[in-house]
Amino acid sequence: MLHSQNLAGRHAFVTGGGRGIGAAVARGLLMQGARVTISARNADALANTVSDLCRFGQIDYVVADIASSESVGHAFSAARSRFGPVDILVNNAGQARSAPFLKTDEALWQDMLAVNLTGAFHCTHAALPDMLASGWGRIVNVVSTAGLTGYKYVSAYCAAKHGVIGLTRSLAMELATKGITVNAVCPGYTETEIVRESIANIVAKTGRSEAAALAELTAGNPQNRLVQPDEVANAVTWLCLPGSDAMNGQALAVAGGEIM
Repeated sequence: MLHSQNLAGRHAFVTGGGRGIGAAVARGLLMQGARVTISARNADALANTVSDLCRFGQIDYVVADIASSESVGHAFSAARSRFGPVDILVNNAGQARSAPFLKTDEALWQDMLAVNLTGAFHCTHAALPDMLASGWGRIVNVVSTAGLTGYKYVSAYCAAKHGVIGLTRSLAMELATKGITVNAVCPGYTETEIVRESIANIVAKTGRSEAAALAELTAGNPQNRLVQPDEVANAVTWLCLPGSDAMNGQALAVAGGEIM
């Protein structure tokens, strides 16, 4: 993606920004001229990403647990003190854990809801007043194809991600006349830490090789490969640009044709 100033003067807040898709999104937004705050729970990962990306523009980080409204409130206050009101929110942070439904206990269920759904709720609650005050904003929820279809052994994760799609569509309708768009980007299996953990889990539970586990995950993608973080970031960045105003309430699958 080439440097431009399409988002000059805009402040973007990206959750789960310390690695993978979140770091790629931060880079894409920086290259469009935005000032970027990234957040996550791991300060070391955040600091490393800021060090790597600072050559592209103004970027800083705040440590936050998005499952806690108090933590999110402190994080947004710190971000505003550095870069001003938030214009763009990318709810990227997420966590996936697998188990058959009858082995999905309440703790696992609540963990998946807290990180994947309630976290998006908290961050949107924190960012939206700034957007309403300015009459312009972009909210992009990085969801997963698990928000568009069902997968075995991840019922809690699928339920949470379907919930984020519902939140996206409801807010898009509510904010349609306010200069604010709300969309979702739904990656298929992407080359990230979450997928590497999934592969390791398959190997540990089944005894299959890493190559066989990878083949299982990519079998649903007609391109027979993992999606790359930059491919997801390109879609997110586009939805944040001024020319994407008519895109609202959409859930875009970035999955090589897995979902049509």
